[in-house]
Amino acid sequence: METIGALEAETIYPISSDRRHGNARDLFTVWFGPNLMMLTVVTGALATTVFGLSLVPALLALLAGNLVGGVFMALHAAQGPRLGVPQMIQTRGQFGLFGAVPVTAVIVLMYVGFAASNLVLGAEGLQSCFPGLGRFPAILIIQILSIVPAILGYHVIHVAARLLTLLCGAAVLVCLWQVMGVHPAVHDVVAPSWGGTGILRTLSLAALWQIAYAPYVSDSSRYLPAGPKSEKYAFLACFSGSVSGSMLAMGLGAAIGIVAGGAHVIQALTAILGVTAVPVLLALSIGIAVANAMNVYCGALSTLTVAQTFTPDRHYGKGARLVVTVGLLSLAFGMATLMADQFMTAYSEFLELLMSVMIPWTAINLTDYYILHHGDYDVASFFKKDGGIYGYYNTPALICYGVGVAVQIPFLATNLYTGSMARMLGGVDVSWVVSLILTPVIYIVAERTFRRKVLPAGERA
Repeated sequence: METIGALEAETIYPISSDRRHGNARDLFTVWFGPNLMMLTVVTGALATTVFGLSLVPALLALLAGNLVGGVFMALHAAQGPRLGVPQMIQTRGQFGLFGAVPVTAVIVLMYVGFAASNLVLGAEGLQSCFPGLGRFPAILIIQILSIVPAILGYHVIHVAARLLTLLCGAAVLVCLWQVMGVHPAVHDVVAPSWGGTGILRTLSLAALWQIAYAPYVSDSSRYLPAGPKSEKYAFLACFSGSVSGSMLAMGLGAAIGIVAGGAHVIQALTAILGVTAVPVLLALSIGIAVANAMNVYCGALSTLTVAQTFTPDRHYGKGARLVVTVGLLSLAFGMATLMADQFMTAYSEFLELLMSVMIPWTAINLTDYYILHHGDYDVASFFKKDGGIYGYYNTPALICYGVGVAVQIPFLATNLYTGSMARMLGGVDVSWVVSLILTPVIYIVAERTFRRKVLPAGERA
């Protein structure tokens, strides 16, 4: 096993049994701590600023969405201990060797987008602490804090997450006390004001937040020892850690959104905190740097997955991951410096795009894993130059993915396009629900009818 300060040796290849280690407690903190960051707070604030809810319905909608999305996220986490490979390598079992490339490439863009968003918000937090600090230097500081865990990898990220659980947990509790217990507007905050459209939009937002972790949650669970016990604990730890961490930060954001009035969320939080603003915002800024490192780390694994598809005879080790990590860090930094002035608009549109492409993938992956094959995969085939028993393409899966995206179109409600069904629903976007319901049914029928019968592992042709 590597020491904490060593560059992680493992990349996209299976983790052998002698290198398996860790426990569920590690997974709880790795998903609890990094969720206690400014991006999560700002996301929760959308419930009361953009969607117009008061605190009580906002909290209930955020909780419902996190619970629903957390189930899907944690079901992906349970795949890690059994297969021992990153999530997007496992996607070859559904889409085929080359068929998995498009969705994996989209996931890389997602990672970079989240990383850029984190840099912008982390920089705003630093600027609130140090008003004389320019935007570019502030973004650069967050970038520098992200570099070490992103490069060193798994072990450092887990250690940093444990520290964040304490540091950022304390910071969020201070914020909640100031907002809910001290601020004079607290009586207005808890005044009941319900809106069906706002509740549905908030629920969707929170659910998507959790589902967005699906493509890389098993990247953090793949080191656990194999076996049903590890799979069960991986599910429980990731679910409880991510949902509780997200709810604490989002709940804080929802409260700040009402107290803030028309002010920017970070500016409002700075005013509310008073003398405690500097240490609290510094803690949350450090937290966002670690979350940023997780995005870049997992983005590097997905990038290597795409590269290995076209160069199957080449082994991509820690040197390759280092090069790709530096490249992704640079790309995210460039995006952050360019999009800083229009961050909230760009972030909202990014979430809308993410929803439409993420849901069909997670529906197909979970249906294939839990219903059709019960986790029984030939891991060696994932790395064969001809795709092994999964081939180059799985046409039914690709068609179902396309259908899963297409069925969302009438239900989409974005700045660029609002479908006819969404208009009938008052502008509420329920496209993700429609796709989650229809895509698994279509995929099961297509797999059993057009591809091949489900056979025991090793007999599939």
